[in-house]
Amino acid sequence: MNMGREFVLAAAAAAAIATAALGQTPEPGSVPDFSGIWWHPSLPGPEPLAAGPTMVINKMRRNGVSNYDKLVGDYSNPILQPWAADVVKQHGELSLAGVTYPNPANQCWPEPLPFIYKNFALQLFQKRGEITMIYEQDHEVRHVRLNASHPARVKPSWHGDSVGHYEGDTLVIDTIGQKTGAFAMIDLYGTPYTEKLHVVERYRLIDYDEAKEGLERDAKENQHAEGNINRGYRGKHLQVRYTVEDEGAFTMPWSATVTYGRGSEQWPEIVCAENTHEYYNNKESEVPSAAKPDF
Repeated sequence: MNMGREFVLAAAAAAAIATAALGQTPEPGSVPDFSGIWWHPSLPGPEPLAAGPTMVINKMRRNGVSNYDKLVGDYSNPILQPWAADVVKQHGELSLAGVTYPNPANQCWPEPLPFIYKNFALQLFQKRGEITMIYEQDHEVRHVRLNASHPARVKPSWHGDSVGHYEGDTLVIDTIGQKTGAFAMIDLYGTPYTEKLHVVERYRLIDYDEAKEGLERDAKENQHAEGNINRGYRGKHLQVRYTVEDEGAFTMPWSATVTYGRGSEQWPEIVCAENTHEYYNNKESEVPSAAKPDF
């Protein structure tokens, strides 16, 4: 996949037509600059809100935070419909039994939103009419069309159909149409979703004083991986607050955050090898395959 596509317009007339087709595009300097590498090396990932409907968290703790070796989601969370709670409970029982159950990451599958927040690093490339988002693991790439609408009929895809726009200092991204099927989960606890999944993300640059609240929630819930992030960084942070709706799996909309900081300026590349011989779990991995291309 060519990450460096350049759109060259041969004439001023063609440029005018292209600009009109993209809708109103903010002038340079009128939108927040999200460039650079953003880090959030926390496991299992996002930050539950302090109050209100929020994400499933881990029932198992170690040193006061989530025990990443025992992923037992709190299936009593009221956001879960009964059948979804049963799925989370079943995954937790497997983890307690020492089974590393399949998920999109360990099976080398594309990671849906918001599962994808388990990645440690993020970059956003802000282009005219489009934003490209890349994550450091498994070549995960998302494309967001700016000032556009979802098509009347969305063809399901791994990362869904994403459209965005700026609201002052906030980038708002609306995503629908994510594929369901094998390993359709939105977190490491196996929380399921359906074809009705709808996620709205709101990205903002915030001062450290405002970021502290999210960082403190992160420290209470997540296990921290050290190395690439500067925990002493006091500059601007990037925070996404996301809201999930899915009337097929959840009883109500719910929200959580991810608060990114700065650290290493070296971009890592972590590749899933797609080894079908999963020796640690005594079974064959179900890596993606198809009889014919679906694109």
